[in-house]
Amino acid sequence: MLLADRMKLLGTETAFSVLERIQGFPAERQKRLISFALGEPDFNTPDHIKRAAVESINNNRTHYTPSGGILPLREAIAEYVTQTKNIKVGPEHICVLPAAKYVIALAVLSCTNPGDEVIYPNPGYPIYESMVKTFGCKPVPAPLVERNNFNYDVDQLRHLITTKTKMIMINTPNNPTGSVLNDENLIAIAEMALEHDLWVFTDEVYGSIVFDGLKYRSIAEIPGIQERTVILDGFSKFFAMTGWRLGYSIANPQVTQAFSRWATNTVSCTATFIQDAGLVAMKDPKGESEAMVREFQARRDLVYKLLNEIEGISAVKPRGAFYIFANVTKACEKLGLNGSIAFQDYILDACDVALLSRTYFGSRPVDEKDEYVRLSYCISREQITEGLARVKQAVEHPK
Repeated sequence: MLLADRMKLLGTETAFSVLERIQGFPAERQKRLISFALGEPDFNTPDHIKRAAVESINNNRTHYTPSGGILPLREAIAEYVTQTKNIKVGPEHICVLPAAKYVIALAVLSCTNPGDEVIYPNPGYPIYESMVKTFGCKPVPAPLVERNNFNYDVDQLRHLITTKTKMIMINTPNNPTGSVLNDENLIAIAEMALEHDLWVFTDEVYGSIVFDGLKYRSIAEIPGIQERTVILDGFSKFFAMTGWRLGYSIANPQVTQAFSRWATNTVSCTATFIQDAGLVAMKDPKGESEAMVREFQARRDLVYKLLNEIEGISAVKPRGAFYIFANVTKACEKLGLNGSIAFQDYILDACDVALLSRTYFGSRPVDEKDEYVRLSYCISREQITEGLARVKQAVEHPK
């Protein structure tokens, strides 16, 4: 029996394929390995959040809830969003879902038709392109430009819009670059959306992880744009709750009701006790999460310094998330390597350090000449120092 044709279009999150390869190493090699590959906070979920889930289970909070989430959690999220994103929303704008990633699929399914064009960030999270293609739309990559600190060239972005364009996807702070879109970019994208009657999908799951005193700005804050904006957010990053699978969307009530219907038709609802834990995360003090962000900033400073000290490698300083996107073009030339995949494999084999090739983050445009790798600094400062010392040795003094 043959699978459906759409399965040929469905991509994957290739970081997990690197993880599978690493897990196949002998035990001794795994002990030596330092991984900059997977984007998951190396902090445990705060204890008060874990206790809330246990208490909820013990109180038999294990039954169905409304598909869009329990009202107290939606109210708490709405209050938090109103405070932190400077937009006014109520519970009718919130849909709670089992994973923020689910919002990507629901936005494409609910706001586009087959044949529509969807502009997405490139390099970017690979699931954007995967979902757009699989659901019958045409993905249109919008290059993030290193010379612009991995913001868009606004004129280049504007020329990507056609009569078939239906949605612009953005991700700020961005995975894999760690860039934050500046006001010029946000205002220009909002103007394009209003002029051409487009949806804006904005992935803001890293919005609470920004550095150097930066005040995060959502595109939805721009006058006239909130009604046509779908915001993805969740608990995985800021609250170190990746395995809990708890996310939410912020959108106008019509979109929110559509998402709730999708939940009814697919997953029924998000686990009750996980929603109860999320409620505590939203309402209680967030000191542990804020301390985690400060530690990520310290690691950002360290990895930025050490990478730029390696001959043939340079990197723009990230302003958020926990990724840095390093240009390894000259290192590849020095080592005689044919691109970032070869560089990734060379570093893994030469010094047991794992990082990810740029090719894992969206289809590479034919006119893109430079080579990049992503490093996630979700590891200790000691591991960062040791790992990049190994990379420096492997690049500058190859055997």
